Amino acid sequence: MSGNVLNIAAYQFVSIDDAAALQPVLFAAASDAVLKGTILLAHEGINLFLAGPPTGMAQFLQKLRSDPRFATLAVKESWSERVPFKRLRVRCKREIIRMNHPTIRPEQGRAAAVDAVTLKRWLDQGCDDTGRPLMLLDTRNTFEIQTGRFAGAVALGINKFSEFPAAVRAATASLEGKTVVSYCTGGIRCEKAALYMNEIGLTNHWQLEGGILKYFEVVGGAYFEGQCTVFDERLALDASLSE
Repeated sequence: MSGNVLNIAAYQFVSIDDAAALQPVLFAAASDAVLKGTILLAHEGINLFLAGPPTGMAQFLQKLRSDPRFATLAVKESWSERVPFKRLRVRCKREIIRMNHPTIRPEQGRAAAVDAVTLKRWLDQGCDDTGRPLMLLDTRNTFEIQTGRFAGAVALGINKFSEFPAAVRAATASLEGKTVVSYCTGGIRCEKAALYMNEIGLTNHWQLEGGILKYFEVVGGAYFEGQCTVFDERLALDASLSE
Protein backbone atom coordinates (compact mmCIF):
# COMPACT_ATOMS: atom_id res chain seq x y z
CA MET A 1 0.00 0.00 0.00
CA SER A 2 1.35 3.43 -0.96
CA GLY A 3 -0.31 6.38 0.79
CA ASN A 4 -3.29 6.64 3.11
CA VAL A 5 -5.91 7.89 0.65
CA LEU A 6 -8.20 5.15 -0.62
CA ASN A 7 -9.30 5.37 -4.26
CA ILE A 8 -12.16 3.28 -5.60
CA ALA A 9 -13.61 2.67 -9.05
CA ALA A 10 -16.94 0.87 -9.38
CA TYR A 11 -19.98 0.51 -11.59
CA GLN A 12 -23.16 -1.48 -11.72
CA PHE A 13 -25.71 -1.85 -14.48
CA VAL A 14 -29.14 -1.78 -12.86
CA SER A 15 -32.38 0.07 -13.51
CA ILE A 16 -32.49 3.47 -11.81
CA ASP A 17 -35.79 5.26 -12.33
CA ASP A 18 -35.18 7.92 -9.68
CA ALA A 19 -31.74 9.27 -10.65
CA ALA A 20 -32.73 12.92 -10.09
CA ALA A 21 -33.97 12.13 -6.57
CA LEU A 22 -30.96 9.92 -5.81
CA GLN A 23 -28.46 12.58 -6.88
CA PRO A 24 -28.67 14.83 -3.76
CA VAL A 25 -28.82 11.80 -1.45
CA LEU A 26 -25.53 10.42 -2.77
CA PHE A 27 -23.93 13.86 -2.84
CA ALA A 28 -24.77 14.34 0.84
CA ALA A 29 -23.54 10.85 1.76
CA ALA A 30 -20.22 11.33 -0.05
CA SER A 31 -19.79 14.84 1.37
CA ASP A 32 -20.40 13.59 4.91
CA ALA A 33 -17.73 10.95 4.30
CA VAL A 34 -15.24 13.62 3.10
CA LEU A 35 -14.93 12.06 -0.35
CA LYS A 36 -14.12 13.68 -3.67
CA GLY A 37 -14.55 12.41 -7.22
CA THR A 38 -17.40 11.71 -9.60
CA ILE A 39 -20.61 9.66 -9.41
CA LEU A 40 -22.61 9.22 -12.61
CA LEU A 41 -26.24 8.09 -12.55
CA ALA A 42 -28.37 7.01 -15.50
CA HIS A 43 -31.38 4.82 -16.13
CA GLU A 44 -28.93 1.99 -16.93
CA GLY A 45 -26.95 2.19 -13.66
CA ILE A 46 -24.20 3.86 -11.62
CA ASN A 47 -20.53 4.59 -12.33
CA LEU A 48 -18.22 6.12 -9.74
CA PHE A 49 -14.65 7.16 -9.04
CA LEU A 50 -14.05 8.39 -5.49
CA ALA A 51 -11.16 9.04 -3.13
CA GLY A 52 -10.82 9.90 0.54
CA PRO A 53 -10.12 8.48 4.00
CA PRO A 54 -10.68 4.72 4.35
CA THR A 55 -13.16 5.18 7.21
CA GLY A 56 -15.19 7.64 5.15
CA MET A 57 -15.13 5.33 2.15
CA ALA A 58 -16.39 2.42 4.25
CA GLN A 59 -19.15 4.64 5.64
CA PHE A 60 -20.22 5.73 2.15
CA LEU A 61 -20.16 2.21 0.67
CA GLN A 62 -22.18 0.87 3.59
CA LYS A 63 -24.85 3.47 2.92
CA LEU A 64 -24.76 2.92 -0.85
CA ARG A 65 -25.03 -0.87 -0.52
CA SER A 66 -27.97 -0.51 1.87
CA ASP A 67 -29.96 0.25 -1.29
CA PRO A 68 -30.85 -3.22 -2.65
CA ARG A 69 -30.00 -2.08 -6.18
CA PHE A 70 -26.36 -1.61 -5.19
CA ALA A 71 -26.00 -4.38 -2.62
CA THR A 72 -23.57 -6.36 -4.79
CA LEU A 73 -21.52 -3.38 -6.03
CA ALA A 74 -17.90 -4.51 -6.47
CA VAL A 75 -15.04 -2.00 -6.22
CA LYS A 76 -11.46 -1.79 -7.45
CA GLU A 77 -9.13 -0.25 -4.86
CA SER A 78 -5.84 1.65 -5.03
CA TRP A 79 -3.98 3.97 -2.68
CA SER A 80 -2.37 7.37 -3.09
CA GLU A 81 -0.58 10.03 -1.08
CA ARG A 82 -3.17 12.67 -1.96
CA VAL A 83 -6.78 12.92 -3.12
CA PRO A 84 -6.52 13.04 -6.94
CA PHE A 85 -9.80 14.96 -7.40
CA LYS A 86 -10.48 18.65 -6.78
CA ARG A 87 -14.16 18.35 -5.90
CA LEU A 88 -17.15 16.05 -5.60
CA ARG A 89 -19.62 15.80 -8.49
CA VAL A 90 -22.79 13.71 -8.77
CA ARG A 91 -24.36 13.90 -12.21
CA CYS A 92 -27.32 12.43 -14.05
CA LYS A 93 -26.53 11.23 -17.57
CA ARG A 94 -28.20 9.42 -20.47
CA GLU A 95 -25.65 6.59 -20.15
CA ILE A 96 -23.10 5.84 -17.43
CA ILE A 97 -20.64 5.11 -20.23
CA ARG A 98 -21.50 6.74 -23.52
CA MET A 99 -21.81 4.41 -26.49
CA ASN A 100 -24.92 6.09 -27.91
CA HIS A 101 -26.69 2.78 -27.34
CA PRO A 102 -28.65 3.28 -24.10
CA THR A 103 -30.99 0.45 -25.10
CA ILE A 104 -28.26 -2.10 -24.32
CA ARG A 105 -29.19 -3.23 -20.83
CA PRO A 106 -26.58 -5.51 -19.24
CA GLU A 107 -28.86 -6.22 -16.27
CA GLN A 108 -31.04 -8.24 -18.69
CA GLY A 109 -28.18 -10.71 -18.95
CA ARG A 110 -24.47 -10.08 -18.62
CA ALA A 111 -22.03 -10.99 -21.34
CA ALA A 112 -19.73 -13.90 -20.58
CA ALA A 113 -16.88 -12.81 -18.31
CA VAL A 114 -13.42 -14.19 -17.59
CA ASP A 115 -11.60 -13.37 -14.36
CA ALA A 116 -8.00 -12.23 -14.07
CA VAL A 117 -6.62 -15.60 -12.96
CA THR A 118 -8.26 -17.39 -15.89
CA LEU A 119 -7.06 -14.80 -18.40
CA LYS A 120 -3.49 -15.14 -17.17
CA ARG A 121 -3.72 -18.91 -17.53
CA TRP A 122 -5.01 -18.50 -21.09
CA LEU A 123 -2.17 -16.10 -21.84
CA ASP A 124 0.33 -18.60 -20.39
CA GLN A 125 -1.17 -21.29 -22.64
CA GLY A 126 -1.58 -19.06 -25.70
CA CYS A 127 -5.16 -20.29 -26.08
CA ASP A 128 -8.35 -20.83 -24.09
CA ASP A 129 -9.12 -24.08 -22.28
CA THR A 130 -10.54 -25.64 -25.46
CA GLY A 131 -7.38 -24.86 -27.44
CA ARG A 132 -8.99 -22.04 -29.39
CA PRO A 133 -6.61 -19.17 -30.37
CA LEU A 134 -6.83 -16.17 -28.04
CA MET A 135 -7.21 -12.52 -29.07
CA LEU A 136 -7.26 -9.57 -26.68
CA LEU A 137 -9.41 -6.64 -27.84
CA ASP A 138 -8.68 -3.24 -26.31
CA THR A 139 -11.90 -1.20 -26.08
CA ARG A 140 -10.19 1.97 -24.83
CA ASN A 141 -9.28 5.16 -26.65
CA THR A 142 -6.06 5.48 -28.63
CA PHE A 143 -4.35 7.83 -26.17
CA GLU A 144 -4.89 5.33 -23.34
CA ILE A 145 -3.45 2.50 -25.39
CA GLN A 146 -0.33 4.56 -26.08
CA THR A 147 0.32 4.62 -22.32
CA GLY A 148 0.02 0.86 -21.90
CA ARG A 149 -1.69 -2.27 -23.20
CA PHE A 150 -1.63 -6.05 -23.07
CA ALA A 151 1.09 -7.40 -25.33
CA GLY A 152 -0.29 -8.23 -28.77
CA ALA A 153 -3.74 -6.78 -28.05
CA VAL A 154 -5.78 -5.56 -31.00
CA ALA A 155 -6.68 -1.86 -30.97
CA LEU A 156 -9.56 -0.44 -32.99
CA GLY A 157 -8.13 3.07 -33.34
CA ILE A 158 -11.04 4.84 -31.64
CA ASN A 159 -10.83 8.25 -30.01
CA LYS A 160 -14.03 7.92 -27.98
CA PHE A 161 -16.12 4.95 -26.91
CA SER A 162 -19.10 5.99 -29.02
CA GLU A 163 -16.96 5.02 -32.05
CA PHE A 164 -16.70 1.41 -30.85
CA PRO A 165 -19.84 0.02 -32.57
CA ALA A 166 -18.77 1.08 -36.06
CA ALA A 167 -15.15 0.07 -35.45
CA VAL A 168 -15.97 -3.43 -34.22
CA ARG A 169 -18.41 -4.01 -37.08
CA ALA A 170 -15.60 -3.15 -39.50
CA ALA A 171 -13.28 -5.63 -37.70
CA THR A 172 -15.63 -8.63 -37.49
CA ALA A 173 -13.71 -10.70 -40.06
CA SER A 174 -10.51 -10.48 -37.97
CA LEU A 175 -12.37 -11.74 -34.87
CA GLU A 176 -13.70 -14.93 -36.43
CA GLY A 177 -12.20 -18.25 -35.37
CA LYS A 178 -10.75 -16.86 -32.14
CA THR A 179 -11.71 -16.51 -28.50
CA VAL A 180 -11.87 -12.74 -28.04
CA VAL A 181 -11.40 -11.18 -24.60
CA SER A 182 -12.30 -7.49 -24.54
CA TYR A 183 -10.81 -5.32 -21.81
CA CYS A 184 -10.76 -1.72 -20.56
CA THR A 185 -9.65 0.16 -17.45
CA GLY A 186 -12.23 -0.94 -14.89
CA GLY A 187 -14.64 -3.21 -16.74
CA ILE A 188 -17.51 -0.92 -17.69
CA ARG A 189 -16.54 -0.36 -21.33
CA CYS A 190 -15.61 -3.96 -22.07
CA GLU A 191 -18.87 -5.14 -20.50
CA LYS A 192 -20.95 -2.86 -22.67
CA ALA A 193 -18.75 -3.69 -25.67
CA ALA A 194 -19.29 -7.42 -25.14
CA LEU A 195 -23.04 -6.90 -24.95
CA TYR A 196 -22.95 -4.94 -28.20
CA MET A 197 -21.01 -7.80 -29.81
CA ASN A 198 -23.76 -10.14 -28.64
CA GLU A 199 -26.31 -7.84 -30.25
CA ILE A 200 -24.62 -7.97 -33.67
CA GLY A 201 -24.23 -11.74 -33.57
CA LEU A 202 -20.53 -12.20 -32.75
CA THR A 203 -19.68 -15.35 -30.81
CA ASN A 204 -16.81 -16.70 -28.67
CA HIS A 205 -16.08 -13.44 -26.89
CA TRP A 206 -15.61 -12.58 -23.23
CA GLN A 207 -15.12 -9.47 -21.11
CA LEU A 208 -12.30 -9.17 -18.59
CA GLU A 209 -14.07 -8.94 -15.24
CA GLY A 210 -13.03 -5.73 -13.48
CA GLY A 211 -10.76 -4.63 -16.32
CA ILE A 212 -7.07 -3.84 -16.09
CA LEU A 213 -7.31 -2.50 -12.54
CA LYS A 214 -8.71 -5.76 -11.17
CA TYR A 215 -6.16 -7.72 -13.22
CA PHE A 216 -3.35 -5.67 -11.62
CA GLU A 217 -4.88 -6.17 -8.18
CA VAL A 218 -5.20 -9.96 -8.54
CA VAL A 219 -2.27 -11.14 -10.70
CA GLY A 220 0.00 -8.12 -11.18
CA GLY A 221 1.38 -6.92 -14.48
CA ALA A 222 2.01 -10.18 -16.34
CA TYR A 223 1.67 -9.62 -20.11
CA PHE A 224 0.83 -5.92 -19.65
CA GLU A 225 3.25 -3.41 -21.14
CA GLY A 226 3.42 0.14 -19.74
CA GLN A 227 0.93 1.77 -17.38
CA CYS A 228 -2.85 2.00 -17.19
CA THR A 229 -4.36 5.44 -17.78
CA VAL A 230 -6.80 6.60 -15.11
CA PHE A 231 -9.09 9.60 -15.28
CA ASP A 232 -7.90 11.58 -12.30
CA GLU A 233 -4.86 13.62 -11.34
CA ARG A 234 -2.67 10.52 -10.99
CA LEU A 235 -2.88 10.10 -14.81
CA ALA A 236 -1.64 6.49 -14.83
CA LEU A 237 -0.98 3.53 -12.52
CA ASP A 238 1.62 0.81 -12.77
CA ALA A 239 1.00 -2.87 -12.08
CA SER A 240 1.41 -2.31 -8.33
CA LEU A 241 -1.47 0.22 -8.57
CA SER A 242 0.95 3.02 -7.68
CA GLU A 243 0.98 6.43 -9.35
